[in-house]
Amino acid sequence: MNNINNQREKVTVVKVGGAVVEDAEQLSQLLENFSAIEGKKVLVHGGGRRATKIASQLGIESHMVGGRRITDAEMLSVVTMVYGGLVNKNLVAQLQAKGVNALGLTGADMDIIRSHKRPLKKVRMDDGTDEMVDFGFVGDVDYADGKRFAELLESGIIPVVAPLTHDGSGNMLNTNADTMASTVAKALAEFYDVTLIFSFEKKGVLSDPADDDSVIPVITRTLYNKYVEEGVISGGMMPKIENALEAVEMGVNRVIITLATAISDDSQGTTIRIDELTN
Repeated sequence: MNNINNQREKVTVVKVGGAVVEDAEQLSQLLENFSAIEGKKVLVHGGGRRATKIASQLGIESHMVGGRRITDAEMLSVVTMVYGGLVNKNLVAQLQAKGVNALGLTGADMDIIRSHKRPLKKVRMDDGTDEMVDFGFVGDVDYADGKRFAELLESGIIPVVAPLTHDGSGNMLNTNADTMASTVAKALAEFYDVTLIFSFEKKGVLSDPADDDSVIPVITRTLYNKYVEEGVISGGMMPKIENALEAVEMGVNRVIITLATAISDDSQGTTIRIDELTN
């Protein structure tokens, strides 16, 4: 760990979800706010809704289990085109228009994030049963090269990272965007004081999905387990919070889950903390 007393430079990692990517007004505001963030920063994006739409137009059916996409060979081609091309390069172009020197990347570029193909995995289904699921060409991250990311940042480059990795043997793998953001933040935590912001279409983690104002202000590992057991947190929110918890437990200074248009407002959203900080 590279500790320079308490004087480490700040880096902000922002993850933007696919629903926001599809909403021109929300995306424009997020990119405006992201551009205004002072200092070094990284943008990690999703794009699942766009991938689902284009796959449907191509006659390819989408399957989701536990908030994660099943990726067969045809779907891998779609997500590689959509995430690494269409979504990524449009974000880069829009940031360049705002004076941000952005560079679009997948995990394969510069070998920055390498993964292995996910083995069969036990998943809790909506009916409460557990089933073994083959996710197909989905990557579980082995490592991220924090030093390479730091070199880009030190050169004044703002990485824009698509949710794609590679296995080192010539194969691309679809990788959860929240996992990508957490992975990047953890890799950079060795060198910087890192804040990780998960931005999406809600004000934070909600105790009642039907009430947009029911934001849970703080979640720890203990509280998360309690909320899952009670059914308050379920589905696609679970991997997001699991990634957020792992990030703070692995040295990321702050993790916030908040509305895409509120990434510059520290008073909003859900803050993820390690249990000790709530004692």
